[in-house]
Amino acid sequence: MNGQLDELAKQYNPDLWWFDGDWEHSAEEWDATGVRQKLLGYNPNTIINGRLQGYGDYDTPEQNFPVSRPVYKWWELCMTINDNWGYQPQDKNFKTPYEIISIFTDAVSYGGNLLLDIGPKGDGSIPPEEVNLLKELGAWNKKNGEGVFNTIAGMPQGHYYGASTLSKDSTILYLFVPAKTSAPVLIKGLKNSIKKVCVLGSDAPLTYKIVGKISWSVVPGLTFITIPENLQDKYMSVIKVELNGKLDLYRGKGGFLTNE
Repeated sequence: MNGQLDELAKQYNPDLWWFDGDWEHSAEEWDATGVRQKLLGYNPNTIINGRLQGYGDYDTPEQNFPVSRPVYKWWELCMTINDNWGYQPQDKNFKTPYEIISIFTDAVSYGGNLLLDIGPKGDGSIPPEEVNLLKELGAWNKKNGEGVFNTIAGMPQGHYYGASTLSKDSTILYLFVPAKTSAPVLIKGLKNSIKKVCVLGSDAPLTYKIVGKISWSVVPGLTFITIPENLQDKYMSVIKVELNGKLDLYRGKGGFLTNE
């Protein structure tokens, strides 16, 4: 193993090392500290995934989406495009574009990345079902990428019942809304006033309504945003909410006179 690591490091100087199967032995048996020191000795800027018995740089949950955010500062979800890794001709249980986009936006809203498996055939060609899914995901990203790329994790759970992200300066909130949503979108605990709301792909302002705000209470009202059907994406719409200042959320329990 160490000979292979030395060969790869000397000949290719990888930016990232992706280990698998670390559960087969303890950190001591793998000499995980020694492996990490070796790889950083070749390249101090190299990144190591978390499957080095706790001596990596980011977490890699697999297949099942985590309900709570992984403990590592950085993480990515490892997901197959059907039920198996690699090319399995008998496996026709491909995920739909909507399912992949939902999984992708959920990961992004938790500050994570999606590692999506593609299984090429023996001749190097990509199965048509996978090509279609990648094209649909690519088209969606081209339209809605502002809410995905160069963003940070969104609001804590409970403020919006869906995925969300924030611009890096936290002055723009992006809400991911499944297609064919007839009911208004609800945001709870938003203390900021709003400059503008629109759907990515259209500059037309959306109407919103503040409900339940009492002038003498610190508790903010409920923000309802209406999305016209003609502006909705066929898979997942992204609502852009421009805020006055950095995102400021009420985290209390609804007390009238205090921030409880």
